[in-house]
Amino acid sequence: MQDILTLTTGQAEYRHMNGVISKVRIEAVGLGLRKVRIANLPPEVPDSYVRMALGKFGEIRDIQNDTWSNAYHYPVPNGIQIATLNLIQRIPSHIIVAGHKTLISYEGQQTTCYRCNEMGHLYQVCPHRRRPGAVDVRTTRTSWAVVTAMGPKEPQDKTEEHGQGMDMAEMMAEVSNDTGGARHRHSEVESIPNTV
Repeated sequence: MQDILTLTTGQAEYRHMNGVISKVRIEAVGLGLRKVRIANLPPEVPDSYVRMALGKFGEIRDIQNDTWSNAYHYPVPNGIQIATLNLIQRIPSHIIVAGHKTLISYEGQQTTCYRCNEMGHLYQVCPHRRRPGAVDVRTTRTSWAVVTAMGPKEPQDKTEEHGQGMDMAEMMAEVSNDTGGARHRHSEVESIPNTV
């Protein structure tokens, strides 16, 4: 496009069918008029919030609710809004509108990551995404769910920490105290005879 503007100096001649020649001004106007679909936005969010969120991407001409098939006797909204914009810059696949993460789609849109909004990859391979098996220090404490599902820690783990072995009742009592777990279970655990 920039080459055409340079070659023509922003003007061209157009010959009509009747032979009349008109001078036509050529200029870059943005990405054109697009119908932008907005999903995952509750219906009670006013159009003014949509206008604020999309306004930086272009001039908003109209916002309407999309409807299901015209086969119904009356229009039935499907939860998707359609905004008609004269785009001046590309819109990411997801933007925040009134505190809601919305899905944005339009013809010619470049796909961006759901997590970081960067182009070139999708959420499944996002370099900023936490990988399965990654240890998070906030979730390493033992909970009752872990003790019930996996069983208590092995006594040798506590031997290194405290210098002496602990039986199952002591380990479960310590887990209960650490996690603030159910205290009624704690009294049941103390009644288990020491088998070590």
